[in-house]
Amino acid sequence: MEKIRLLIVDDQYLFAERLDTVLTLRTDRFKVMGVMNNGKEALDWVRSNDFDLILMDVRMPVMDGVEATRLIRKELPDSKIVMLTTFRDDEYVYQALKYGAVGYVLKNTPVEDLITIIEAAFHGVVQISPDLVPSLVSHLSMDSEGISASEESEEIVRPSWISFLSAREKEILQLMAEGMDNRHIAEKLYLAPQTVKNHVSMIYSKIGTKDRMEAVRLVQDLRKDLRLL
Repeated sequence: MEKIRLLIVDDQYLFAERLDTVLTLRTDRFKVMGVMNNGKEALDWVRSNDFDLILMDVRMPVMDGVEATRLIRKELPDSKIVMLTTFRDDEYVYQALKYGAVGYVLKNTPVEDLITIIEAAFHGVVQISPDLVPSLVSHLSMDSEGISASEESEEIVRPSWISFLSAREKEILQLMAEGMDNRHIAEKLYLAPQTVKNHVSMIYSKIGTKDRMEAVRLVQDLRKDLRLL
């Protein structure tokens, strides 16, 4: 199996080097192609090098991670970028995801969890640390305040967390609401059971619950108007 080729971008040299070492020692599934110190270096590097996924710090000198993500995705639309942050209420979370980042995780995430996150992001599953979800919801709520009263009367009012669900996560959530367990969902969608489990975990984090029954109750309430999902 080919290794996932990573680029690490972080201005904290010791953190970047440690991340490189830890990922290399803990698993043989990754190959770190390079370590850059700011977004400008990363942008220059990706123009002439092959990679599969970038681990991108948010706050850096010269060019921050959000701007680098915007420019890299503009030139290379298929690029997969996972943002790294130290702050639970990072104001740049929403912006980076708008520019197409496929993940946003805290730097203190356990290594084994980070390995799972990288692999899931590589396969197209958006990854967001549960502690960062409130910040995302807050930004969506502020955006929704700009909708006029007349527009609100014409549009369906959706809970904020729906905007964070991928098409696959909505599909799985619907099947959960129909009473299917993870094994049967995996069989129906031709997915590996672990893949379904990862999706369900992300659904919980985006909804803000750790309880399957609560998630099912929420979606059953929404299904009174099927256009909500």
